[in-house]
Amino acid sequence: MTVPGNVYELDDDQANSVSSDNPSSVAQDRLIIVANQLPVKANRRADDRGWVFSWNEDSLLLQLKEGLPEDMEVLYVGSLRVDVDLEEQEEVSQILLETFKCVPTFLPQDLLEKFYHGFCKKLLWPLFHYMLPFSADHGGRFDRSMWEAYVSANKLFSQKVIEVINPDDDYVWIHDYHLMVLPTFLRRHFNRLRMGFFLHSPFPSSEIYRTLPVREEILKALLNSDLIGFHTFDYARHFLSCCSRMLGLEYQSKRGYIGLEYYGRTVGIKIMPVGIHMGRIASVMKLADKEKKIGELKQQFEGKTVLLGVDDMDIFKGINLKLLAMEQLLQQHSKWQGKAVLVQIANPARGKGADLEEIQAEIRESCRRINEEFGEPGYEPIVFVDRPVSISERIAYYSIAECVVVTAVRDGMNLTPYEYIVCRQGTDDSESSSDLSGPKKSMLVVSEFIGCSPSLSGAIRVNPWNVEATAEAMNEAISMSQSEQLLRHEKHFRYVSTHDVAYWSRSFLQDMERTCSEHFRRRCWGIGLSFGFRVVALDPNFRKLSMEAIALAYCRAKSRAILLDYDGTVMPQNSINKAPSQEIISILNTLCWDKKNTVFIVSGRGRDNLSQWFSPCRKLGLAAEHGYFLRWSQDKEWETCGQSSDFGWKEIAEPVMQLYTEATDGSSIESKESALVWQYGDADPGFGSSQAKEMLDHLESVLANEPVAVKSGHFIVEVKPQGVSKGLAAEKIFTTMTENGKQADFLLCIGDDRSDEDMFEIIGSAMSTNILSANTSLFACTVGQKPSKAKYYLDDASEVICMLESLAEASDSGPSTEEEIQVSP
Repeated sequence: MTVPGNVYELDDDQANSVSSDNPSSVAQDRLIIVANQLPVKANRRADDRGWVFSWNEDSLLLQLKEGLPEDMEVLYVGSLRVDVDLEEQEEVSQILLETFKCVPTFLPQDLLEKFYHGFCKKLLWPLFHYMLPFSADHGGRFDRSMWEAYVSANKLFSQKVIEVINPDDDYVWIHDYHLMVLPTFLRRHFNRLRMGFFLHSPFPSSEIYRTLPVREEILKALLNSDLIGFHTFDYARHFLSCCSRMLGLEYQSKRGYIGLEYYGRTVGIKIMPVGIHMGRIASVMKLADKEKKIGELKQQFEGKTVLLGVDDMDIFKGINLKLLAMEQLLQQHSKWQGKAVLVQIANPARGKGADLEEIQAEIRESCRRINEEFGEPGYEPIVFVDRPVSISERIAYYSIAECVVVTAVRDGMNLTPYEYIVCRQGTDDSESSSDLSGPKKSMLVVSEFIGCSPSLSGAIRVNPWNVEATAEAMNEAISMSQSEQLLRHEKHFRYVSTHDVAYWSRSFLQDMERTCSEHFRRRCWGIGLSFGFRVVALDPNFRKLSMEAIALAYCRAKSRAILLDYDGTVMPQNSINKAPSQEIISILNTLCWDKKNTVFIVSGRGRDNLSQWFSPCRKLGLAAEHGYFLRWSQDKEWETCGQSSDFGWKEIAEPVMQLYTEATDGSSIESKESALVWQYGDADPGFGSSQAKEMLDHLESVLANEPVAVKSGHFIVEVKPQGVSKGLAAEKIFTTMTENGKQADFLLCIGDDRSDEDMFEIIGSAMSTNILSANTSLFACTVGQKPSKAKYYLDDASEVICMLESLAEASDSGPSTEEEIQVSP
């Protein structure tokens, strides 16, 4: 059981909630991009009087503007990498807003430490990269004060967004794991806000994610977005699995789009790996040409075959595994001794801790050992560049490398291979063409655990933990024929050049527009406290059933039909004792004794159960097993409404169901008179759903020539005779009433699940077929605020009972005392 954090600040602003129903003064759409850090560089002036700001050209947040419409205004909300004094913050905010359209979020130093270096880097980052804190020394144990700091920081970001937002016209695009609860803060204020979230890190499997003590809070917060993006299908699949296992949500795929139904809203799932900025790479290559860096490196490594690694100094980048693979390559293939060089560039570490220090020491020791064993005068097999490297120098290394090796044990995307491919292609107007002359070719050895791996079909994919296999892959890459290298390079360059950062951002914005297209047509309101908050979105004609309106129509009516589902409608779904209470029996009896009323319980339960439970209700009609059996009152015989009374198909269906029951722990078979139901509510959600789909196909195949229908429902697969549904049962009731001269001029129909939707659908079409008159007062009502074919709703079973009680009080007088005695239990 998840214990929520004491995040009182989440509810502070509820009273000041901003409505998004007011028209905005801004005519065109604007995009607000929210991320942990702004795409600007900040430096103190030489005289220490103020700050100098400039765009960070390498920031993805800046580069993604390439894919947005030219007339779309973009505003950035995020923090700075530097600490700005309190007295300078207002001036800095003004400069950044006016000059860069950036809104800075200033986090106090103690909050930043717990939020970023604490919860983000010590807990979320390791967990999302499959590292569990088995001991206090390995990874970070959950610390509730860090979680509260994470929530507080997200709230500060939300306040900055709220200061500048036009809720009816703006799109909000939130980036990465630092801000996963931000959608809830924004959704509390703006029910119809168009909001997307993109996760740039991996999303772990449910087995890993479920260890997080605040797992449900984060999932529910993310689901307050309209669109959630991931780099790969694996990451999306893991997220959907978590939603299924922890929140009971199932996704659907329609016309190629994946969506999660969440309280009437469809939350879109976007799978699109990010790309690189082609123009930025081209301009830096020209800069590298001018600085003669490429020529210098070619001269330095003349006669050598260069393999290149470019990684952040991080425990998940697998740098030491790469060094061990290089050592193995030199041992197993001595022809490369003195020829092959691995240049490993290690970008400065973003995090800190004992784990990082340990891996750094291990890397240095491996470099020393390999160079001592295989080095000779003028040759070092490992060149370890442990310093900040400018982008132009990095581009120069790409240009001279025969192969790039990425051995990360887990990485969200990793754009190093993309940059390398473009650099090896070169530029058409390169000034130093001699440095980039020759065939356009590149080779890649990439870990199968990084996000870009699925996109690079020509790369040699490896399991980095298998050092021997990685060494063989490196040998294969640098030994491959030139023609094969050319073909692979062409294929990769074609993909990378067409799927750049502009393509990615354009695609994400288009999907966000599509997902949010009906926002302003639907009625929305927020419910729930803390991270249980969510927005319910419903059709504008869908509203709560008014007691006054129904009572007025009830009193005016001369012939009434009242159809009630049982489980979840009259009887609460979570009730252990399913037999009706004396209160329910009394209300139903009062309604039944009114001569103007025809009252039916329409249920999926068997007729024996219903007959026993409602024996005190002599005039109550019963429709059992979804209407296969129907009885107008206790003194009438049961009618069979199905097209066939031959149940020979059960002998075919039951053995198939039994087969799946034995193979699926937690499943069972319910045998009814007219139907067979396979239930898997207690089975593993993923396996149960998979088995249900397989069984559905199996049963449809073996029962193809039988007069039955095979249907799936909520954790069930049901086989029942054709032509049996609650809708058809309702139609029969209305038709019989009309034939008997008692055509209903008042109709109340209440249900809570999918089978009841059949009744609501029949009611919708009953007037056009003259089963009901055009003047009939119709009240089709579902239980719970959810999408439905009904036009009304009541919140729960207790409200249903209250409403029925008020109708009973408005009914004509019931039976005499003597009659009551005869039917009392």
